[in-house]
Formats: sequence, C-alpha cells, structure tokens
Amino acid sequence: MSEKIRVMIVDDHGMVRQGLSTFLSLHDDIEIVGTASGGSETLENYETLKPDVILMDLIMPDMNGVDVIRRINKDTQQIKIMALSSFSDKELVRAALEAGAKGYMLKDVSGDQLAEAIRKMMTGEPVLADSATRALIETVSKGSKMSPFELSTREREVLVFIVDGMSNAEIAYKMGVKQSTVKTYVSRILSKLDVSSRVEAATLAIKYKLIE
Repeated sequence: MSEKIRVMIVDDHGMVRQGLSTFLSLHDDIEIVGTASGGSETLENYETLKPDVILMDLIMPDMNGVDVIRRINKDTQQIKIMALSSFSDKELVRAALEAGAKGYMLKDVSGDQLAEAIRKMMTGEPVLADSATRALIETVSKGSKMSPFELSTREREVLVFIVDGMSNAEIAYKMGVKQSTVKTYVSRILSKLDVSSRVEAATLAIKYKLIE
C-alpha cells in the first residue's frame, strides 16, 4: 500500500493509548493521526482527523463504544472501525458488529498482530479474535435474537411499560423510582432506537422483538 493507513486510537486509559501508539508507530505503513479519551471527544474530532481506521474501546465512562460506532457508521461508511476490548462477551461482540464495527480484537493482542489486523481490515476483510469468533458462533447457534439495537436490562424494562402505553408517572410507580429517573431512561431509549416518540419506540420494540 503506497499511502500510510491513518489510525485514530480511542481509549479512556492514557497508558493504553500511549502503548498502542508506540507499537503501531513502529510500522512504516501506519500513521497515528490522533487519539481520544472518550466517545464525546471521538465524535468531536474524527471528521477533522480523517482516519482510515478507528481503534475503539467499548467500555468508557462518558459513552459506550457501541453507541459511538453506531453514530460514526451512520455518518460515513468510509471509516473502518475495529472494536478493541478486554472482553469477548458474546453480547458485546454482537452489539459492536451490529453497530458497524468491521473487526473485534482483544487488548492482549501483540503490536504486530494488531497491525496485520488493520491491514486486513483495509482490504475489506473482517477481522475477529478467536474468542470473539467463538462468542459470535455461540450466539447464533443458540438462536439469539439479532436486533440492531442494544438496550440495558433496565431500559428494556421501561420499554415494556412504554409498549403498554404507561405514562412516566405510572412507570415510576411500578418501578419504585422517581419520575426524573424514568424520564432519563425514556430519553436513552429514544436515542438508542433513533426515534422521536414513544409510539415509534413501541413500534420498533414489537418489530425487532426487543421485549419479551
């Protein structure tokens, strides 16, 4: 490849960002164009940095990596995103790939292995760590519901009440929480489902079987 692969590194731990930058910079065909410590910083800067590849941590304090991947993938299909995590939990693997990640590697990968994975991804080849592949196969073999949305257990609980047509006050009473807490959950649900109303949320919940 004549031009260098432009890579952006996203991780909330400074040592991880520094280590990945150091290892990958040893490869002549890879250029680190920027780093970010969280999801919000990533969304603010990726258009300016113009990376070919983003290495995306999935567990961050401000935004989870799956949501960030989904947002970027909605805006552009040109950037290839590799989820880089310490975990190979099947739900996490599935969520990252459904959000638009083209690869999933674990953080214990060597610098050379990661560089090779980046090169493969640039050619259009999906790249998965062995444990991530096993987790994905296990998910499919068990017939898990493949939905394009990733909601927490609590959010799914609220979504059930939304489908039932309950108000925030009624949901708060049922769950034993404040109305402000319910309002927060509802806002997150609408954001994750990318809809603007409770009716639309209920429709998607039924369509994609997001609730039991």
